[in-house]
Amino acid sequence: MDTDLHYPRIVRPTERIITARVVRLLDGYPREVRVGQPVLVAVLTAAGLVGLLLRLARALLSSGGGGARRSWKELKQGPEFLVTPVRLRDGAGRLCEVELHGHLPQSALHPADHVQITLRPQRDADLPPRIERIVNLTTGQLLTPRVPTLWSHLGPPLLLQAILGALLVAALVTWSVLTG
Repeated sequence: MDTDLHYPRIVRPTERIITARVVRLLDGYPREVRVGQPVLVAVLTAAGLVGLLLRLARALLSSGGGGARRSWKELKQGPEFLVTPVRLRDGAGRLCEVELHGHLPQSALHPADHVQITLRPQRDADLPPRIERIVNLTTGQLLTPRVPTLWSHLGPPLLLQAILGALLVAALVTWSVLTG
């Protein structure tokens, strides 16, 4: 019996663009987008000023109501996105591993597809490079995976409220400088 099992060595490509064949799409898992506390504090403080004015206006107009607010804990915990490890075989016959962040249509990528992939290194050097763009040469599709961002997590209403709050603070500072 042969006890020397030879497993193919998996490498992490260092090139920015590689052309390869898809060997396997491994099972995906969720990863969380980190939310920086200073950014969150600034946005919530500015939004809080406008929120206070809106609550005051609602109380005066006695219309009540208002949308459900997310807690600090919910906002601090960033959005999750899907990470799918992808195994490729490049032109030199090396087995490479990269990560696909976000979702693609189910029919977009299959084993044995010939692809040209644009990669970006990740902040954590222990992780394989991340796919930025895929050109599926087999089907002719251009694929760009999208992941949620801090701004999409906070949402347009909160960001608009924060912008109005920042403008209000800037107007008050300008007024106090000009009259002081």
